[in-house]
Amino acid sequence: MKQLTGEQYARRKYITLSVREPMPLMEFLMKEMSGISRNRVKDLLAGHAIMVDRQLVTRYDFPLEVGQTVLVSRHKRSTELRNKYVKIIYEDKDIIVIEKSEGILSMASAPGQYCVKTILDEYFRGRHFPCTAHVVHRLDRDTSGLMIYAKSLEARKILEENWHNIVFDRRYVAVLCGEMKQEGGTVHSWLKDNKAYVTYSSPVDNGGKEAITHYRRIATNRHYTLAEMRLETGRKNQIRVHMKDLGYPIAGDDKYGYGPCPLHRLALHAFRLYFYHPKTGELMKFETPYPTAFAKLFENPNNQSL
Repeated sequence: MKQLTGEQYARRKYITLSVREPMPLMEFLMKEMSGISRNRVKDLLAGHAIMVDRQLVTRYDFPLEVGQTVLVSRHKRSTELRNKYVKIIYEDKDIIVIEKSEGILSMASAPGQYCVKTILDEYFRGRHFPCTAHVVHRLDRDTSGLMIYAKSLEARKILEENWHNIVFDRRYVAVLCGEMKQEGGTVHSWLKDNKAYVTYSSPVDNGGKEAITHYRRIATNRHYTLAEMRLETGRKNQIRVHMKDLGYPIAGDDKYGYGPCPLHRLALHAFRLYFYHPKTGELMKFETPYPTAFAKLFENPNNQSL
């Protein structure tokens, strides 16, 4: 039997499409693959079955340029990540953007501890990628939402050293205890840890780190408020402490709040992450829907529990 060359094998494994005019990836695939549905395209993207110039792409609005080659796998990759704690939103050779579930640490706090970094490192090894996940920011164990991990030391260094210039819009949604009267505002304080590693807030400079949180009310009932927060700074426990300062601690926050929550979790979710790609400078925008359980709490104005 004649042995296939690498290029011949690639042609068998993938459908090869050439880009003749600039357009978004979804529009291109709908045009070139007659009869394919939008849902099927999204399924292929989620299954890591599409590459552009041999670079994995998961964004349906990825901008294609003339002369590029799009490869569509005839089969979903068997190494697709399947984990209840981590969902891959976007991946390329430099970074990976994921949605983290509540209940898991972003990185280990003790040797051998199971965390998001562990999951991603196992995923990379399974795909024979010569990289590891480098942590550049964190979410608390019980906070869910969007995160970036670098796939190289170079990308990590760029993100760490230029974080405030690269990441320009981070937003969270939270269920707060109490019926918030104001429509929105800004909390400005200085945050510092005490000897017990509890973060406390001061309205004047106390030698801690300056922290600024902008917030707006979305919905409210007699017992809870659904609110959105935009971070101007990203300090440890910033949102949790600032909402306590306002008198509306986050539901389910045992450390800075009232404890019990009808959602049985810390009701805080990072839903928006806008940044410039650390290597290409491309504008990257990612959003996830508000958690369904958060919204359900406000379907009945008098609702107190789910």
